[in-house]
Amino acid sequence: MSDPLYTIGLDFGTNTVRALLVRTADGEEVGTGVAPYPSGEEGILLDPARPHLARQHPGDYLQALVAAVHAGCEHAHSHDPAFREHRVAALGTAATSSSPLPVDAANRALGQQDHFRDILDAQCWLWKDHTSHEEALTLTARARELRPQFLERCGGSYSSEWFWSKILHCARHAPEVFDAAYSWVELADWIPSQLAGITDPTRIVRSVCGAGHKALYAEKWGGLPDAAFLATLHPGLPALRDRLYERAHDLATPAGTLHPDWAERLGLPAGIPLTVGQIDVHNGAIGCGVRPGRLVRVIGTSSCDTTVIPPAGEEPRLEGISGYVRGSILPGLYGVEAGQTAVGDVFGWWAGIASGHAPRDHAGLAEGAARLRPGESGLLALDWNNGNRDPLSDPRLSGLLLGQTLHTSAADIYRACLESVAMTGRMILEAVEAGGVRIDEVVCTGGVAEKSPLFLQIYADLTGRELALAPSSQSVALGSALAGAVLAGAHPDLPAAQATMLRPARARFHPVPAHTRVYERLYLHHQALVRAFGFPGTTPDLYPVMKDLLALKEEVQRESS
Repeated sequence: MSDPLYTIGLDFGTNTVRALLVRTADGEEVGTGVAPYPSGEEGILLDPARPHLARQHPGDYLQALVAAVHAGCEHAHSHDPAFREHRVAALGTAATSSSPLPVDAANRALGQQDHFRDILDAQCWLWKDHTSHEEALTLTARARELRPQFLERCGGSYSSEWFWSKILHCARHAPEVFDAAYSWVELADWIPSQLAGITDPTRIVRSVCGAGHKALYAEKWGGLPDAAFLATLHPGLPALRDRLYERAHDLATPAGTLHPDWAERLGLPAGIPLTVGQIDVHNGAIGCGVRPGRLVRVIGTSSCDTTVIPPAGEEPRLEGISGYVRGSILPGLYGVEAGQTAVGDVFGWWAGIASGHAPRDHAGLAEGAARLRPGESGLLALDWNNGNRDPLSDPRLSGLLLGQTLHTSAADIYRACLESVAMTGRMILEAVEAGGVRIDEVVCTGGVAEKSPLFLQIYADLTGRELALAPSSQSVALGSALAGAVLAGAHPDLPAAQATMLRPARARFHPVPAHTRVYERLYLHHQALVRAFGFPGTTPDLYPVMKDLLALKEEVQRESS
């Protein structure tokens, strides 16, 4: 019997990096290492004068990477007697997106250099940075006028969270950083480029996942947006385009091999293959066994809903979602993406207020919320506290809480927050299906899915669908490890790796018919609020909403007394 092989899946999240060591023969997770980013507040660099700003120091990623890999290998030695570092056959990478960072001509991050170390605009622009909302509006308006085909791929408008919005904002407001940057690289692409020792940004193997979903890349129009269009946004963008990339790749193409210097730092074999860097939630979908008909919800601080559809004749046309890109999840299939800008962040916002900004009492609030039946809080909320990504794609929206009385409790509001997020999740599911995409199964993963069975039950009740909890609590890192296993030759392709290396769902949540009936009534009012505040020129009749919320509350209380 040959010695077992292992792969390491890397997950560069919002606050930490996770390294997961997986046996390729059966998917056994033999070791895990987690390391926080040392700078800022839980790894995030903030500026009180710019509340929408969220940046990270590039050096933190590399420092935490080393710590996480060593911790994971140490754990693997204690868990699996057969594990040895020289049996690690590949590294897979996933990271938050869009999180671009400026680099010099040698592929060194500006934020790591002495002159720029304390300049926030020279750091990595984290996915949740929303300073570029005006630039997103500008780009959307210009594309609508000049290149409407660009917007067909991203739900009709471009986001402030994405690549070009952030670079345009830098060009407008931090020209010294923009001029010093030879190129810009998504975090997911920069990590494997560092591990491979690539010193020329134009030679980085870029992932079609980030390029297609965040940077308007499509082979259909020759790659990135054309120079003439970019020139209408800023005169410096066409020259930058020439220093980016001409082609992006799916997971069938390696990003390179592990450089000897990095092999020594990590204690791993030099020359093992590196996967292209994927968006974290897309590798999370792989780690949940994504396939046609299966929607994967990665639910954490924000959320992302993904699925895949096979190419069939004409390119799909999907509205009200973030986008679709061929090869962005599984090679050969269209990857479909939608999501919400704040999920766990909404729950955390209210838990912080209710707890007086002391340690947040999620458990106590959830316990109180679980005692309430659907409709009993008398509340209805919109979860737009950080804008709306899908299906409205409008960062300039804000949250709403309707129906509070002098008897409204903290647990009432916490439940309303849970329900509001689930209602937007239902809207996204309906938008995907309205585009002709069949969804027959929903799998949930991520921090909220792991920690809040109450939320999963509410989502099941609200959609009237059975939900499955992912086979692993580390779906993103597991998906990265599966992609590495294919490059290492342990499996012929990702579906085969999924079939061998993934376990069954750990739990299932079934809708309660009585709850679903109440939520249908609440959802109608929710949709009236969405139309009133989310669409211009609409005049729904909101007069009955408050009265029906009170009536519903009284009905539920009578039934439970």
